[in-house]
Amino acid sequence: MDINELRGMHTLLVMAVFIGIIWWAFSAHRKKANEEAAHLPFDDDEVEKRTLEQEKTEKKQ
Repeated sequence: MDINELRGMHTLLVMAVFIGIIWWAFSAHRKKANEEAAHLPFDDDEVEKRTLEQEKTEKKQ
């Protein structure tokens, strides 16, 4: 077994791991988590609004 065979096996191993990660990320049981992650930037706006409103009420007191 020479270095080129090791490099070939390493390439196949890395490709299999990559395909496994892609399969896991786009699998059906991850759909809910992916949708929640997709809405995170919009959820931050609501948190920011609440924070600004809270700061305004604290300044009035």
